[in-house]
Amino acid sequence: MSDFYDTLGFDAQATINGGYYDVFKPMPSLHLSLKKAILECNKNPVITEIKLASPTLGTIRESINLTEIAKVMEKGGATAISVLTEPRHFKGSIDTLSDVRRAVKLPLLMKDIILSQKQVTVASQIGADAVLLIKTLYDRGYGETDLDNMIEYVHRNRLEVLLEVHTEGEFKAAKKTDADVIGINNRNLADLKIDLNTTKKILKTNSFNGLVVVSESGINTSADLRFLSQTGVSAFLIGSSIMLTADIEEKVREFVNA
Repeated sequence: MSDFYDTLGFDAQATINGGYYDVFKPMPSLHLSLKKAILECNKNPVITEIKLASPTLGTIRESINLTEIAKVMEKGGATAISVLTEPRHFKGSIDTLSDVRRAVKLPLLMKDIILSQKQVTVASQIGADAVLLIKTLYDRGYGETDLDNMIEYVHRNRLEVLLEVHTEGEFKAAKKTDADVIGINNRNLADLKIDLNTTKKILKTNSFNGLVVVSESGINTSADLRFLSQTGVSAFLIGSSIMLTADIEEKVREFVNA
């Protein structure tokens, strides 16, 4: 039986084949290290996320200046910014990442359903510093190459990899890869349900010394961040709760100082 992972995989392939990644605004990368930025942060390392919509919430914001949002995220103390570039389910745009690159000096993560080397090449040309790879999709054969080869290709393009997992088995396998950062998604993309205990359960039973681990999804309050901080994670990726707030700069600052 198919689930939302398969929907993402099918739709991403259609987007690639439809030429979405053939037209973009070139912007030289600053070649900043997401991993280094996290390790050198002396407060809570928060990766803020720019997204206009999600499969669960629908439209989050409309008619907004995304470059100004990026600037206030930086001013609020964000360690890095994730930019949704996936168009079908998140209303993302690859041009947004180029625009954000011009606006801020933080590491930028291209958040997309990346299955093709073409997408990685584009990421390197529009100013990204890192890309998201979702392990489940590679395990299901949606990638045009296997995960290890894709990670190698990302590195050849002078980008870093945030490798996203959701289960203990995926986390154990991810530790054996050359991914720069491992992200634990508290949302199960099979059914879109969130459980913050996902991060806690995985890290409680697996050693992760020397790894940079990011907890993703479901972080709505400072209490949520403090709960996850106790698990030993290195950083926090926060999107919807920041994009939904009226005062984005203050919300980012609240998380950074929680």
